[in-house]
Amino acid sequence: MENRERLGDWEGDTIIGSHDGGAVIASMVERKSHFTCLIKIKNKTTAAVIQGINQHRLPLVDFVHTVTLDNGKEFSQHKLLTDLLGADVFFAKPYHSWERGLNENTNGLVRQYFPKKIPFDKTTNEELQNVADKLNNRPRKCLDYKNTQ
Repeated sequence: MENRERLGDWEGDTIIGSHDGGAVIASMVERKSHFTCLIKIKNKTTAAVIQGINQHRLPLVDFVHTVTLDNGKEFSQHKLLTDLLGADVFFAKPYHSWERGLNENTNGLVRQYFPKKIPFDKTTNEELQNVADKLNNRPRKCLDYKNTQ
C-alpha cells in the first residue's frame, strides 16, 4: 500500500466550512491515480458523513481496497463504511497528518476554490463536481505530467 503500486487505496477526510454545524465536504483521493471525489454532506455528524459517502458511492467502488481516514469522530461508525464499500478501513495516528499526505494536499487545492471563510451550505454538488473535474484534469508532476483521467 505504501508504494502505490495498485489502484484502490484511498485517503479520506472532511473539509469544514466557515461555521460549526454547517455543511462539510467529504474528500476522497485514490493514492496511485490521485483521482479525487468531493461529496457535500449536510453536517459533520457520523450518520450524515457515512450516509453521504454511501449515497454518492465512489465512482470506482469496485476498485476500493482500503480507505485511510483521520481520527475525526465523524468516522466513528467506520464499520458501516467498511460494509458499504467492501474495503478495509484504517486510521492515521493522531497528529500524523502526513500518513494521509495526498489527501491533505488535495484539501489544500480544494481550499483554492473554497477558502476557509466560505460556508458550504449553499455550495452545490455541481460546483463540487466542477472542482473535482479541475483537480482530476490537472497535470501532475508525480504522474509524469499526466492527469488522473
